[in-house]
This record gives sequence, C-alpha cells and structure tokens, in this order.
Amino acid sequence: MPWTRDVVVVGAGPNGLTAAVELARRGLSVELFEALGSIGGGARTEELTLPGYRHDPCSAVHPLAIGSPAFDTMPLARHGLHWLHPELPMAHPFPDGSAAVLSRSLGETAASLGPRDAGAYRRLIGPYVGRWETVAADFMKVPWDGLPRDPLTVARFGLDAVQPAAWLGRRFRDEKARALLSGLAAHAITPTTTNATGGIAMLFALAAHERGWPIPRGGSQSIVDALAGHLRELGGSIHTGVEVRRLDELPPAKAYVFDTSPTALARIAGLGRAYAGFRYGPSAFKIDYAMDGPMPWTSRDARRAGTVHIGPTDGEISAALRAVSTHGKAPETPFLITSQPTLIDSTRAPEGKHTFWAYGHAPSGWEGDLTEAIERQLERFAPGFRDLVLARATAGPPQLAARNANYVGGDIACGAYSGLQTLLRPRLARVPYATAHPAVFLCSSATWPGPGVHGMSGHNAAKAVWRALRRRGALDAAGRGRAPGTGGDGAGGAATGG
Repeated sequence: MPWTRDVVVVGAGPNGLTAAVELARRGLSVELFEALGSIGGGARTEELTLPGYRHDPCSAVHPLAIGSPAFDTMPLARHGLHWLHPELPMAHPFPDGSAAVLSRSLGETAASLGPRDAGAYRRLIGPYVGRWETVAADFMKVPWDGLPRDPLTVARFGLDAVQPAAWLGRRFRDEKARALLSGLAAHAITPTTTNATGGIAMLFALAAHERGWPIPRGGSQSIVDALAGHLRELGGSIHTGVEVRRLDELPPAKAYVFDTSPTALARIAGLGRAYAGFRYGPSAFKIDYAMDGPMPWTSRDARRAGTVHIGPTDGEISAALRAVSTHGKAPETPFLITSQPTLIDSTRAPEGKHTFWAYGHAPSGWEGDLTEAIERQLERFAPGFRDLVLARATAGPPQLAARNANYVGGDIACGAYSGLQTLLRPRLARVPYATAHPAVFLCSSATWPGPGVHGMSGHNAAKAVWRALRRRGALDAAGRGRAPGTGGDGAGGAATGG
C-alpha cells in the first residue's frame, strides 16, 4: 500500500505528543493514536476521590518540565499551560520540627543544612547555578550524539553525576544534608548505591534553584492538553480510544513511533525477543486524599513547600529502597514523596478544601496494602492529619499498571535503574530510539534520558526519525515530507508486515 502520511505515533503521553510536535514542526504529516479515551499517559488529572477534587494520578510536580529544552521552544502558554510556584519547592522535615529545604535560593538551601555542610553543598551545586540551559541540554541528549554545548561544564558535572548518591553523601557531615540528597536520588526508585543516582539528585537540586519545582494550574493534564493543542495547530491529528495490537492495523506511513513500553512495541511490531533483556523496576503505592484542611505539618517549612519528602535519615531512606529493589519486600517504614497542590492552586478543590497525595515504594506487581504504613509515617510529621481526611483513593502496582500500560508491574519509570540500564536505555545502541525494524522507533521513558515529564525522549526520538527518513530519501530537499506518490522509499509497505 502507498503511504498516506509521513509518521504515525502510538501513545499520547508526554513523549509521544512531543515526538509528534517535533516532527510536525519539521513539516511532516503526523497522526497519533491513543488506546485510552483521553490523552495524557502519566500526566492526567482526574476526580479520584470526591466531586470537585481534582487529582493527578501519577506525575504532579514538574521541575524537569519547566526546565525542558524541548518544551522551552514550544508556545505552550498560548495553549493554556501556566506554571504556579510554591514559596518553597521542597522541604525535608525532621522529627524535631526543623527541615532541610530546597529553595530557589542556593544560599537558603545551604543554610538549612547547618554550618558544617553549607559550604559542601555550595561546592557541589554552586558551579552550575546560572548554567541550567547548557547542563540540561547536554545531560538530556544522548551523550554521544554530537559535541556538548559546554564541554568543560558537562565534564565536571558528569564526574559527580555518574557517582552513586551514597558516595556524594560522604561529602556531608550531618544527617540533614545526607537525607536531603538521598531523598532527591530516591525519585529513581533504586538504592542510593546505584551508579548515576548522584546525578539525579544534583539535577533535581539544580532545577529547583534555576527553574523551581512548579505545578501546572489545573493539574498535569494541562501539559498534555497544551502539547495536543500545539500539535493540532501544526496540522497533526489525534485519535483516542484506538488500541493497536498489530502494526498492520495502523495506516500506511513512512515511520512509526511508539510511546509504549519496549515489551509492547516488540509485541505490536513483531520484533520477538528484541527487548528480552530489558528489566522493569519496583513500583509505587500512591494515595490521593480529599482533605478538610491543609496538612498540619509540625515543620513550618513543610507548611509552605509544594513537595515534602518524608524520611528522617539517610539510613531509613536507603533501607526502604533496598527492601523493594533488592529484597522484593514492602518497606516497614516507607520513604514518602508528597505534594500539596492546593496550597497554590485553588482550582483543584472546593473553596476551603484541599487535595494532598503521598506515595511510597513497593515491589513490582505487589498486591498488598501500604496505606497503614504510609499514614503512620505521615502522622509522625503531621499529627492529626487523619482527622482531616474526607476521602482517599489508593493505587498499588496492579492499579497503576491497569491505568497505564507503560507501567509494567507498576513501574512508573518504565524501566529499572540498575546495571548498564541506568545509563543505556533501553539497550546499548548508537541510536537508542531505533529498532530492528527500519520504520519503527521507540520514544517512551524507557529510552534516554528516562522518566519525568520533560518530553526529551520524544524530542530525541523525533530527531532520530527525521534523520532516518532523510537518509532513506523519504523527505524533500528542504527536509520535509514528500506528497504521496512523488517518490521516497515507500516505507509504508512495512505496515503490512506486522
């Protein structure tokens, strides 16, 4: 069959939408298909508890979205995306009512760690303040895809970033700084002894100082809605409620880009065991709350922070991560990541009411209930919070996997951070987005640079698609799509061979 459009994208999460936008901006015709009835992937907003209480089932706080090199070039504000910043990006409280804070100010953050560690924090993060654009652009592209913008800065950053967070933590003398660093690294859901977890912690810290840890007004759905609005503005089309089981169910096209797990792509595209070695990681256990009032944190700093980490010591955080990653057990005392969006966004709940969420970590596919352990932790730092709960919605690994097929076993990172896979996602390859099928590409967070609503996996994959089509002569002299029937390699015929 002759191809009828340049590119078909499968999956309307942030990366699929970003890939579609990037290709449409280059003049290619793009059609996108989403299995669920609405777009969003891990960036959705829904009424999970009570009417009028709008929750983000997965991603909610977006330091890497507001700092994304891909999103920076898009007119997303014109399509309704507006960022809201809390007074403090993040607080990490302790039982005595004090807290380490991640502030927009490097100095305030350093001071919160105490006099013995303030200087060490400045030496670790300070050299990169003011250089977010180059650090983010170099860190989030495929490392061997061209020269870095700032070779000296990225080399210096990389020497620290490749280390485990546990090693970086040795630079600090007191518990506050070590706990803060471990909590930042724990977003990767892997032990802090894993290589490159230091880089994850550093990137999150730098993002707070440079761009903040904001939330989108109205919820995470605003991000994907803005991407979709821009895609339609560029002439792209989106179809929801279309589950793709085989490649030949899709319209003929020159290229197919999948915002799916590697497992799903291999099944749909007939690639057999192409990703048999890809490993999925632990899961999360998340609780969304409808609240009668704000969280009664003991810590004053926690009451003014958009995000609050709960784990009073590096040892406690590390034990929770080892339990789920190494031993396959639910932690007795989970490390918690929490957010309180209604402190700054009144659109999320009825007047005078609040939403709040918290998640701990759980083994892949675990079917237990972590509610009691999570709420016990919350009560340690916000006594009496249970009295304010109007309703709760829980989601463990099976529920997370049911909501989003990319979350295999409940793995919200779409791939474990372990071994070589920490840096080589989804596998060692010159072009990690390409597959054994010349017309099929992968753009999900299973690929570099990994999870987070930043769109960079989609951005990088779109570049790989465009380059492949240009090499095959499927684009005109200006690098744009050819009209049907005017030449090219006819890659759409591949759609019949799924």
